[in-house]
Amino acid sequence: MQALNFPKYSFRFKNSENKISIFDTIRKKFVVLQPEEWVRQHCVQFLVKEKKYPKSLVNVEKELKVNDLKKRYDIVVYNPNGSIRLIVECKAPNVSISQSTFDQIAQYNLVLNASYLMVTNGINHYYCVMDFKEKCFLFLKDLPDYKL
Repeated sequence: MQALNFPKYSFRFKNSENKISIFDTIRKKFVVLQPEEWVRQHCVQFLVKEKKYPKSLVNVEKELKVNDLKKRYDIVVYNPNGSIRLIVECKAPNVSISQSTFDQIAQYNLVLNASYLMVTNGINHYYCVMDFKEKCFLFLKDLPDYKL
């Protein structure tokens, strides 16, 4: 797999039926290693190890409904009170981050109401904080570390 713009992390892999899988520490199972999954697993490690988000507040690949359509978010980080702190949209490294990527995460946030948004393809990372009063997001240089 391609080198990404994240710190180096160690992962568990297994090969089964000629498919390589990577162990997801959040879902506690092996998942098929695809380019987007490679980015997602690096991002989870980044959030837990660098930004100090508790693993117990991180959720990966769950379904949500947006305008009666079933969608799946990549990563959500909760606050201890159950509200959502952060949504992360992961793309494969060969996928450019475009306006449609931001539109996608903004649509998810209409339902989830997260305070922060992150979009990454493993190479480029974009961080935003929501301004609910003005109904827009403001770009940040970095994602804040976890604090209670």
